[in-house]
Amino acid sequence: MLRSLFIDFNSYFASVEQQRDPALRGRPVGVVPVMANSSCCIAASVEAKAFGVKTGTRVADAKRLCPGIALVLADHAKYVEVHQQAVAVVERLAQVRQVVSIDEMECELTGRWRERERAVRLAQQIKTALLAEVGQCMRTSIGIAPNTLLGKLASDMHKPDGLTVIEQHELPGRLLHLPLSAIQGIGPRMLKRLAHCGIDTMAQLYAAPRDLLHTAWGGLAGDDMYDRLRGQWYGPRATVARSLGHSHVLPPDLRHPTGAHQVLHRLTQKAAMRLRKQGFYATAMQVFVRCDHRWQRESGGERYARVGETQDTGFLLHTLDQLWFSGLHQLQRPQAVGVQLCGLVLASQHTPDLFDALDELPATAAQTVQNHAVRRDRARLMAAMDTLNRKQGKNTVYFASAHHALDAAPMRIAFNRIPDLETER
Repeated sequence: MLRSLFIDFNSYFASVEQQRDPALRGRPVGVVPVMANSSCCIAASVEAKAFGVKTGTRVADAKRLCPGIALVLADHAKYVEVHQQAVAVVERLAQVRQVVSIDEMECELTGRWRERERAVRLAQQIKTALLAEVGQCMRTSIGIAPNTLLGKLASDMHKPDGLTVIEQHELPGRLLHLPLSAIQGIGPRMLKRLAHCGIDTMAQLYAAPRDLLHTAWGGLAGDDMYDRLRGQWYGPRATVARSLGHSHVLPPDLRHPTGAHQVLHRLTQKAAMRLRKQGFYATAMQVFVRCDHRWQRESGGERYARVGETQDTGFLLHTLDQLWFSGLHQLQRPQAVGVQLCGLVLASQHTPDLFDALDELPATAAQTVQNHAVRRDRARLMAAMDTLNRKQGKNTVYFASAHHALDAAPMRIAFNRIPDLETER
């Protein structure tokens, strides 16, 4: 039974750039986070892929493989806007069950739409509507199958601009030519674990008994894989965020301790605003610095601290400075930095501590009531800053410690998270 219609945009970031600039159409295009030979392509157009350029290819190598490649600086806010436009177009034709990533979404087929002919007709209508309303460069590959896993595999079989159907009775034959790495989540480490269990091919994976997959995956994920490969329907798994944060590859002019520190302040302010917007309190903070010297990476470019339940930007910046000056400030030639707020607690489950004063305030018993009032006023201040930045635009108000890095850590799109334009522009 066909139940999943999986939509995958081809070379999404590069296609958006070609749609925006007609001069790029038909040309090899590489999208980069910064204009530096040491950086890498975060996306490549279909034309660039023909030369061997792909996601993760170093810029210097991309230029060597494809001397005529056009390099474009990534505009993540624009990619989110086009994504939202695309979802709206698809929603008019079929209900979007889940957004998988910035360039992937899935619709559930119901009723007579599960019939092959009707499902194919719907897919063709979606393709046509996206080209007409989002742009002629926005080609998609669509997979139709009994469940999400198989729909994703089908969408990858014919690119670009493909339309592939896998029906229940065609299993496992339609899958046997695929490498194990074609399945999302099977990376180098998982391949080693599977090989340890005597599984090196898709045929061996399909033939393996359920208990062997349970062992290979170390739990119920193996049982799930056994069922999904056989076409069993399943829904998106409900999850609660355990952490949130930001990381950034430093541009060449900020690859020094002062620049890294300023960017970390910028990232912390962005993360704190997201924390409040999503209704969480953090109970821990992690900071990392990556350098180009192996000994520095191995000698401890990470710091971790537990904090009381907080969403206060000022307090988090104070914690950041404590971690930074515990030794991170001595690392030379930093190339990337990141901040992670961990141990998230839902605001509805947050229990205020009436007695714990802020670190930067005196903690005498006589000032307990005054300090509680200060914390309440600081919460109001954070809310007012968030409102101003949402209504008037990013960086309308901010903590001055990030002043020299305001434009150094722009929005980034993670594989499984669509940025919120209100808080991350």
